[in-house]
Amino acid sequence: MNIFNKVTLQNMKKSHTRTVVTIIGVILSAAMITAVATFGTSLLNFMLKVSVQKYGDWHVEFFDAAASFVQERAHDHNVTKTAAFENIGYADLEGAKSPEKPYLFIAGFNKETFDTLPISLIAGRLPKNSGEILVPSHVAAKGGVRFKVGDTISLAVGDRLEGDKKLSQHDPYQYRKETLVSKVQRTYTVVGICNRPAFEEHSAPGYTLITKADTVDKADSNSLFVTLKNPHKVKAYVNSTAGAGGYLLNDDVLRFMGITDNKLFNGFLYMVGSILVAIIMLGSIFLIYNSFNISLNERTRQFGILSSVGATAKQLRNSVLFEGVCIGAIGIPIGVMVGIGSIGLINPIVDGKFRNILKSTVPLTLSVSVPAIVAAGAVSLVTILISAYIPAKKAANTPIMESIRQTNEIKTDAKAVKTSKLTQYIFGLEGTLALKNFKRNKRRYRSIVLSLTLSVVLFVSGSAFGTTLKRLSNQYTVDIDYDIYFTNQDMNDGEMFPLYDKLKTADGVYESSYQSVLAYSCLVKAEDLSDKYREYRGYKKADETVSLPMDIQFISDSEYLSFIKDLGLSPEEYTGQNAKMVAVAKQRVARENKGSELFDIFANRSLDSTVAPEINKKPKLEQEQNVNITFVDTYPISPPPKQSSEQNSSVFMVVAPYSLKEKFETPDTHSIIALGFLSKNPSQSVIEMEKMIQGEGITSSYNLYNVYDLVEQYHNMTFVIDVFTYVFVIMISLIAVANVFNTISTSIRLRRRELAMLRSVGMSDRDFNKMMNFECVFYGMRTLLYGIPLSVISSWLIYKGLVSAEKMDNLNFVFPWGSMVISVFSVLFIVFVTMLYAISKIKKEDIIDALRDDLT
Repeated sequence: MNIFNKVTLQNMKKSHTRTVVTIIGVILSAAMITAVATFGTSLLNFMLKVSVQKYGDWHVEFFDAAASFVQERAHDHNVTKTAAFENIGYADLEGAKSPEKPYLFIAGFNKETFDTLPISLIAGRLPKNSGEILVPSHVAAKGGVRFKVGDTISLAVGDRLEGDKKLSQHDPYQYRKETLVSKVQRTYTVVGICNRPAFEEHSAPGYTLITKADTVDKADSNSLFVTLKNPHKVKAYVNSTAGAGGYLLNDDVLRFMGITDNKLFNGFLYMVGSILVAIIMLGSIFLIYNSFNISLNERTRQFGILSSVGATAKQLRNSVLFEGVCIGAIGIPIGVMVGIGSIGLINPIVDGKFRNILKSTVPLTLSVSVPAIVAAGAVSLVTILISAYIPAKKAANTPIMESIRQTNEIKTDAKAVKTSKLTQYIFGLEGTLALKNFKRNKRRYRSIVLSLTLSVVLFVSGSAFGTTLKRLSNQYTVDIDYDIYFTNQDMNDGEMFPLYDKLKTADGVYESSYQSVLAYSCLVKAEDLSDKYREYRGYKKADETVSLPMDIQFISDSEYLSFIKDLGLSPEEYTGQNAKMVAVAKQRVARENKGSELFDIFANRSLDSTVAPEINKKPKLEQEQNVNITFVDTYPISPPPKQSSEQNSSVFMVVAPYSLKEKFETPDTHSIIALGFLSKNPSQSVIEMEKMIQGEGITSSYNLYNVYDLVEQYHNMTFVIDVFTYVFVIMISLIAVANVFNTISTSIRLRRRELAMLRSVGMSDRDFNKMMNFECVFYGMRTLLYGIPLSVISSWLIYKGLVSAEKMDNLNFVFPWGSMVISVFSVLFIVFVTMLYAISKIKKEDIIDALRDDLT
């Protein structure tokens, strides 16, 4: 070890507090970079497993493969495994509602295919022979044709042809350009209902029905799925193997292996990682650069003396870089271990949330990548060397006499540190001295202010991000009484009530209700409407007749009676065939920069009016009825979800007992049946209910909404974002705090002689403390002067970005008062505590010794 390195080690030991704080900063920096790399690797591995579970672990599919080709691939040394199904053929789907998907496609599976391609059963079982078939649920949802378990279907199966060309599932339907040529009549028994197979593209012209491959009558065309030993060579493999045949890469799986041509996905992945690493490096360089800069300030005279006896600029520069390597050798390995350990602790916390978001049973496990860890260590080392090189170069190029005399430290003339008489009057001598010190040491205090400002902005922005997400989430929880809704438009009461009794027995369901909604119109005079509503709708003539869309919600008689009693109304007056009716009529209007306003549609709390059933959005006046309506501000049960764009802006709904439904129902009206359920586990209950519905053989169109699911998604996403946002912000803040501590404490130490001189000429401890407190206030106020406006701007941009993305124009910006108060308190607290620590060290020293100290 040469003399320069020995001197460097001795100096590090002498300034052990600064050295320890710098090492802590390096540990935090390396830990954060390692955590980003490790979590990124873990998340990609998790997403890969989720995609394999959903799409299968194959890498490439070959279309229209002959049996010989299938055999060749099975014995290929580059292949891990293969699976294939027979392309039995197409059949017309009679009554199909989707013009771009008019066929049924029959696929013949064998055991390996069932194991490789994931099939999610809703009801029934898998086919066991070539006479049984599995039907996907989207035949009913998209095609409008329903099959139930036990049905027997007879199909004329054949090929799709465009001229002489045979078309496959990967060729979209071509209206009037293709023909279906039937070859054989086949009969199948439906033994199960499944979700849409993941291998079926959305543009496929046929709904995939799955049967067991016939061991005797084999099809001459197969779809082959190949899993390679080395997925990274998949493109070279298909180029050398596919020939003129078509193929499809499993991009949903390959992209998470880093094998994708999707520039947007790659760009997003690398952009997020680069931004995080850049922020971490920026905060780390602040700390480590200041540490080395302070170290050089302490060693300036030492460097001048070494230069005077022959030390070269390169040797001095290498001395500083050696200090950086020593600090890195201690800090980086510890930081890497801390980073890996922190992700190991966080993963179990967010595991369940990630699985709920992606609807997967795959666990989020810790995945450590050696190349990623090496890269994280390299980035940390580069951060240290950059931080050390800049001040080292400056020190090496400083003239020898300037270094020995230390005349380059403070170059400030009298005008630069001049203060006004008003300042002296307000702050006194102590405040004036503190302010003058600020003016003559601008570079040091700027570093402290920048570090604290960065911490404030990140903390407030992170808090605003989480708060805005939570408020957006709460928007989806308004007026949702039930977790699950079943809706149907063509079901009569004879079918509805038995199904309702069955569905409410699903596992987890603890409360339920039923309702029926009829579309009606209410005919009123414009003068009966409120002034705000008339202005909003532009009704100018008071005597004009207005037809308002209205829903009549029929609920169980017992619930209706409880509702009337809760409102304080007379049951005798509001029950019976000719009784008064209760209604809610409200309009919500978004106001620019003022959120939204809710007001009554009608001017008075009661109304005698004429109502008529609405047919094709027009009132059928020959079936009108007179009703007396009392307006209230609430309804007992939320109506079923609508797809209408008006659903969140206005509501005009009459609430009535179910026993009155016959009075208002006509042959032309279509009631919407809605069954609502509260469940302890909505997702599981929905799966069980779907099986019950399929088992009942419901053939009419229905929807089963997991209303709770959307709210749960937002809650899970908010939780995950909160965890990582605050962990990230806290660690960046710790780097900033370490920087502030290092800079202030060392700055005070470098001013030992100056402070000892002030004490030697009679400055009391009280005045000395007062001067230092003023310095703390100046640090804090300057930080807040920059930090608060930047934080507000950042919070507002986050709010605008999220609100615009979610199209929630009625959500107001909320000033982040809470996080601001915490930031102000934290800044002042950190500065004061650091200053107290530094002053306590100074006060313990003898004044004479401090005056003699030349810091060499």
